[in-house]
Amino acid sequence: MASGFQTRNATEDLRNEQARNGDSGPQNRTGGESSLGDLFTGLTYDLSTLVRKEIDLARTETLEKVSQATRSVVFMVAGGMLAYAGLIALIIAAAVALANVMPFWLSTLVVGLLVLIVGAILVQSGRSMLSNMTIVPEKTVESIKEDTEWVKEQVR
Repeated sequence: MASGFQTRNATEDLRNEQARNGDSGPQNRTGGESSLGDLFTGLTYDLSTLVRKEIDLARTETLEKVSQATRSVVFMVAGGMLAYAGLIALIIAAAVALANVMPFWLSTLVVGLLVLIVGAILVQSGRSMLSNMTIVPEKTVESIKEDTEWVKEQVR
């Protein structure tokens, strides 16, 4: 599905950004072994950056889902409007049939039924699109699981 938003993995973004900038967060500037405090400072920096990236990812993915839901609702509204037009055509057909007992009403009746069928198909199509869609940002949830594993490895 083409969308104006591009969903990214926040962990990869963090690592790529750090590699481009030659930055791995706060680190020991003395050139020797990193102290425990420096390691925790670096971990805190990485985690805060990672959380910000995950929030951006969740926001982007949620916007994609809302956009998808909006399109589904538009189909449902279009179907409802066509069904309404079909109802009006059926009412006109009944009025013409009662006023003039002529074959003209039959053509109006057929057109009204066809419009109702098309409207019902559009409404059902929109409903099925909505029922097949989840609002949970799956990519973000998966990325958070990966991040949790990465943090566990960093702590070891």
